[in-house]
Amino acid sequence: MSPDLLEQGSERLRSASGPGYGRLVQPGQLDLAHGRILYLEDVSVSFDGFRAINRLSIDIAPGELRCIIGPNGAGKTTMMDIITGKTRPDSGTVYFGGTINLLRHSEAEIAQLGIGRKFQRPTVFEAMSVFENLELAMQGARTLRTSLWGRLSGAQRDRLAEVLMLIRLQDQMNRSAGLLSHGQKQWLEIGMLLVQDPRLLLLDEPVAGMTDQETERTAELILTLKGRHSIIVVEHDMGFIDRIAEKVTVLAEGAVLAEGTLAQVQANDRVIEVYLGR
Repeated sequence: MSPDLLEQGSERLRSASGPGYGRLVQPGQLDLAHGRILYLEDVSVSFDGFRAINRLSIDIAPGELRCIIGPNGAGKTTMMDIITGKTRPDSGTVYFGGTINLLRHSEAEIAQLGIGRKFQRPTVFEAMSVFENLELAMQGARTLRTSLWGRLSGAQRDRLAEVLMLIRLQDQMNRSAGLLSHGQKQWLEIGMLLVQDPRLLLLDEPVAGMTDQETERTAELILTLKGRHSIIVVEHDMGFIDRIAEKVTVLAEGAVLAEGTLAQVQANDRVIEVYLGR
């Protein structure tokens, strides 16, 4: 591998545009006394006069799996951008636990605090093996060169093996990531987040472009992770939502339109009118 490629990889690891690396706080330091791991209150943001998020308030409990649905342009991705520091709101409050004001932190710092995000398109190192991708994610702030040729501890190898089993890629561990199917790349990126032990996972359209079998496996994976992590899933596939959802939040025009079980929101006249249709 060339030095240029090594440096490019190191820069990608440091970037907050993909999975977050490292830690600023230990999990035990997160204040969950008020029963909320994430809290947005009265958040608004406009782009060139367009109100993308309009006084949005939402909270997520520790260990909760929350599904977010809504039409295109409802503000779902912008909400995730705000949580992860990519977009700064014009007004409002965003807290991680009871004491961490996310608006005071950069994208990289928010990732380090324990919030992991998977984007719509998988961003993996395609020239490297599945195992090497997971190893790089685990090694965190170490340089790419050191990570590639450094030694893993027994505990680290055990953790990598556990994650490989979770994402069902143990038989593909030595295969180049670029040769994986679309669904397998999505699972690998989720695995790259999991090896960092995030407290909160943000998954943006995790089953987009997947086959039916891949979608079912992804549902099984997310249900396995429920309770171990707090999870927010943004998705349009209603069959998939029905498979995993307990509580669903419907966004429209940058605000909460309805909340409840999937059956409850599907019966809501406003949700039918704005999103589901008749």
